[in-house]
Amino acid sequence: MEFKHIPVLLNETINGLNINPDGIYIDGTIGGAGHSKEIIEKLSQKGFLIGIDRDEEALNAARQNLKEYNNYKLIHENHDNIYEILEELAIEKVDGILLDLGVSSYQLDNKERGFSYISNNKLDMRMDENQKLSAYEVVNQYREEELSKIIYEYGEERFAKRIAENICIERKKSPIQTTKQLADIIEKSVPISKDGHPAKRTFQAIRIEVNNELRPLYNTVINSIKCLKENGRLCIITFHSLEDRVVKNAYIDAQGKCTCPKDLPYCICNAKSYGQIINKKPIEASEEELENNSRSKSAKLRIFERREKR
Repeated sequence: MEFKHIPVLLNETINGLNINPDGIYIDGTIGGAGHSKEIIEKLSQKGFLIGIDRDEEALNAARQNLKEYNNYKLIHENHDNIYEILEELAIEKVDGILLDLGVSSYQLDNKERGFSYISNNKLDMRMDENQKLSAYEVVNQYREEELSKIIYEYGEERFAKRIAENICIERKKSPIQTTKQLADIIEKSVPISKDGHPAKRTFQAIRIEVNNELRPLYNTVINSIKCLKENGRLCIITFHSLEDRVVKNAYIDAQGKCTCPKDLPYCICNAKSYGQIINKKPIEASEEELENNSRSKSAKLRIFERREKR
């Protein structure tokens, strides 16, 4: 299947990065290189792009999309390991970082990857197909209490307990092996609603667990900020409230907040600040983009600029 992924908030992200033509930039979730190609277009031959992705199919697509350029390097890794990646490359600081979080359109549309509830394929959901843990293990081996907690916390699903209970009942009869089997169990566990497909929240929750998308995210944001040069920018695109909340809180903490009494003439608490939040409210897709790409509906862009406290 051809790797297709329409980059969301493209112009807003490129503007947000405030690109230095001679700078070094990281696309931590390069996908098919939709954003990266626009970044490279704005770089001189002194400039350089580092593209990271867990999905080898994405890296192959990025390589094809960037074949006319030579000032980039692709790395099969997890953006959570940004410190180690830069250390390996002997690069101390970079001018900008982009993280386009969540699952890509290609991964959703390629039914064989097992991300979609509108299919009948093997339960998988791994972004990195080399890792051992897949949706099959989560669904068939996790204890009922664990499943319920994951579905409730990562899917914000109020019927999590009932879904987990029914999954455990069905898997005792025989292992749950396909996306359709799982979707059917969820449909029978949730009352009919107009709020999208009943399996949407549970599939999101299991995908987040399989790929460990949330637990390291706060530290990844903080570490990314620390890897920026002075006036370097971090742009993060999120697609659901759980991601966005973590990013927002990390930005607030990185910006720092004075806790001194208001009547003091100057700060004595020595609050640490790594920079400034550029947009207090997240940037969302325009009406034009929404018409052309429905998957941009939930996208939110938050921008942080590194500034050493003086």
